[in-house]
Amino acid sequence: MSEAQQPAGPRPEPLLFFGTTWVDRSGRYALRRAGVAAGSLLASVAGAAVLVLGYQGLAIAGIGRWVTLLMVLMFAACTALAFRRTWQGFVRGPEPAGDASVERSLQSLRMIGFIGVLLAWFVRSLVDAPGEKAARAAYERQRETYERRRASRTGNPAARAASSAGGPGQKRKRR
Repeated sequence: MSEAQQPAGPRPEPLLFFGTTWVDRSGRYALRRAGVAAGSLLASVAGAAVLVLGYQGLAIAGIGRWVTLLMVLMFAACTALAFRRTWQGFVRGPEPAGDASVERSLQSLRMIGFIGVLLAWFVRSLVDAPGEKAARAAYERQRETYERRRASRTGNPAARAASSAGGPGQKRKRR
């Protein structure tokens, strides 16, 4: 759409890989969702293969079962936490600006548990575009507010001033 064709009011936030096609599910939206699902699943399988190679390297190094068990548990816990945080981000939307330090501190957890992040992208793309639910809720709230404000401004302002002064039949006091 060109600028002249853009509807008045708030504009939707673009989502990664989807832009603003999530609003009306146009522009090969279904194909994009399928691509995101396939890509995230393939990336998570590739990541799991890399972790298996790392596990085999630990076994070859002979560092002991205790350290190997700790590494497996650490990756499993980080994967589960990264999945949960990513899923919550898709459902609730981005954290408030005051929680930026919390998100920054969890970056390393998400990097270690990258398979959880990729699996969250895969599962969410089976339902809708990742982040669409939160973006749609925010966009609908903005549209409601815009429509409510626009409706309160319609009509003749002079008629509203006359009716608030006591009606059309009453004279106004001069100053």
